[in-house]
Amino acid sequence: MENNPGLSKTDRKTIERNRRNQMKALFAELNSLVPHETPMEAASLPDKLDEAANYIKRLQTNLEKLKERKDSLMGIEKRPSNSTGSSSGKTTMEGFRSPQIEIREIASALEVVLITGLDFHFMFNETIRLLHEEGAEIVTASFSVVHDTVFHTIHLEVGDSDQVGNGAARISQRLKKFVHDSGAF
Repeated sequence: MENNPGLSKTDRKTIERNRRNQMKALFAELNSLVPHETPMEAASLPDKLDEAANYIKRLQTNLEKLKERKDSLMGIEKRPSNSTGSSSGKTTMEGFRSPQIEIREIASALEVVLITGLDFHFMFNETIRLLHEEGAEIVTASFSVVHDTVFHTIHLEVGDSDQVGNGAARISQRLKKFVHDSGAF
């Protein structure tokens, strides 16, 4: 401003006053968004700005924790990529295993073996729901975990002996489609 010969002293004062008023309005807006633990009337401007910066950092940390918790609840386990790989900071899937299903027909019964990674918690419940929709009677259901692989074994009765072949084929087809569609995200 000092170097601009076209501005008078009053113009420079007006410009500076407007700049200060704008800064004051912006600070007031920032101050209104930050919850205060202590009375802010006594705090200096730098202290208020430090408190706002700390509050934003806490929000960022909380957001990251919530994202990790959401991923955990959805069955997605993530870890940072190793130092020999890309340094972009992206995450990679850990324990990701596409689901597989094996179905064996034994007389009027079916044995269903669902193999998933730890990241597919929902699949067992959805498989049971699907079997109930088809009218199958579940005799036993169990699971075992080996490292990051879950083996679900379900034994079920298909229904009338007249319709066992059709029922077993329909159930097998629906289960295979469900597992294929669930693994294709």
